[in-house]
Amino acid sequence: MKITFIGGAQSVTGSCYLFELEGKKFLVDCGMFQGGLTEELLNYESFPFNLSEIEFVILSHAHIDHSGRIPKLYKDGFRGVIYTTDATMDLCSIMLPDSAHIQESEIEWKNRKRKREGKELLLPLYTLEDAENVLKHFRGVKYGQKIQIDKNLSFVFKDAGHMLGSAIVELYIKENGKEYKLVFSGDLGNRNVPILKDPTIIDGCDYLFIESTYGNRLHVDVENKSKKLIDIISTTISNGGKVIIPSFAVGRTQEILYEIAKEISTDSEEAKIIRNVEIFVDSPLATSATAIYKKHIDYFDAEAAMFIKNGIYPLEPPNLRFIKSVDESKWLNEYDKSCIIISSSGMCEAGRIKHHLKHNLWNEKNTVLFVGYQAPNTLGRRLLDGQKKVKIFGEEVEVRAKIEYIEAYSGHADKSGLFSWIEQMSEKPKKIFVVHGEKEGQLEFAKELQNRFNTDVIVPARGEMYEITPEYVAQSERLFSELPSFINLSVLAQIEEIEYELDRLKEGIKNSAISPERLFALNSNLEELRYLLSLALNDY
Repeated sequence: MKITFIGGAQSVTGSCYLFELEGKKFLVDCGMFQGGLTEELLNYESFPFNLSEIEFVILSHAHIDHSGRIPKLYKDGFRGVIYTTDATMDLCSIMLPDSAHIQESEIEWKNRKRKREGKELLLPLYTLEDAENVLKHFRGVKYGQKIQIDKNLSFVFKDAGHMLGSAIVELYIKENGKEYKLVFSGDLGNRNVPILKDPTIIDGCDYLFIESTYGNRLHVDVENKSKKLIDIISTTISNGGKVIIPSFAVGRTQEILYEIAKEISTDSEEAKIIRNVEIFVDSPLATSATAIYKKHIDYFDAEAAMFIKNGIYPLEPPNLRFIKSVDESKWLNEYDKSCIIISSSGMCEAGRIKHHLKHNLWNEKNTVLFVGYQAPNTLGRRLLDGQKKVKIFGEEVEVRAKIEYIEAYSGHADKSGLFSWIEQMSEKPKKIFVVHGEKEGQLEFAKELQNRFNTDVIVPARGEMYEITPEYVAQSERLFSELPSFINLSVLAQIEEIEYELDRLKEGIKNSAISPERLFALNSNLEELRYLLSLALNDY
């Protein structure tokens, strides 16, 4: 058996793993690359395999960095089955068309300019029609239900506790007369999170593929995350400000609504403050996702189930208002009262949240509250890193609002959670592959894994292929470059050099050695180089 790491290797996005067995090929996940320009350009690369040979896809969960290129698979010729949990199938029915809408909208905007310049028009990564057609190939599966592909291959989904319907994948493979078990953690959730059940403990496996988003970090102050959330909200409202929460439409938005509804049901002073302001969810996707949660309350944990048993639906506080139309969203930008605005995208790279940041970052009374991971090079990450001026829709905006971050709301298990999950396995893995993380953190995590469990640990890079048998694992070859084949390397080198200089200058600012003005000047240069790179790729 061979496995090739197409994405999610020394990267937190683009998860995709190609399996080659005797006469059979399939994928685990097929996600979109997200982050900076270089990562996003990888989405346009042709798949490094023959699509007619791919029989099926096993999808761990609905997040776009795991599912987002499945419509491209269809567009390029794939017609096999996508196996996933029934809740993930329902979530993909709204998330993939939403992703397609974003692809089409961005290309339409670029093509207006190209048409004026007499250039050839571009095609979107995939269309709404592609997304809707591929959904017909999804098959929903229950947790614990064994799917027998043939006499040599079967799999089972277990609850990963990361988002509604998220799954750990247990693969059972027979080859050359021997059977062995591989486990993909998917994105592994935290224990004791709102709404969801804890991740399932696995009996054991021969080979483990484990995510490492927080593999070298611990979530801070997990026990007090709910209190911190409510304190930040109530304090900002008391001071006459707005709380802007960039949030992933699926998962995190519902967690935040749950925490607010839970607080409002009490008689606390904070509850009285929060009851008197409106809560806006400005995301059509989040609105649809919240409705899907209602359909799958059997996935809820004991506390959430108890609320429902008592006649309270814990995802809809009484002062909640869903914003649906574009006109309503524009009206919200002119709303001059204290309020809570929850909007996507969670990393501030697209969607209505960018408009809310543009209209609210300048006001020192407001608070921007991050409740999820911010990938490098995203607007969210730049705000968290303390950038004092940002460009939004080409306009320079001064950052005066308070920037807060509650890391404990991450949907990913931290280092302690990942180790605890492995430690509870009755039979430890023979070998471990560390995937879905930033390279530096992965190497640190891998070293500690090796020391603690006395087993071989591999940190594969994108494009690497490994041959796996019950006796050994051998790297066969590197099939393709980590970078898009069409990228302008000279401009990219300049970008990387300036990004390095930016990091150095940020450290200088912390030590009062460098002025913010110098940092802003260099950042403008970086944006110009990124623009030059996009021009160099226009004929792609």
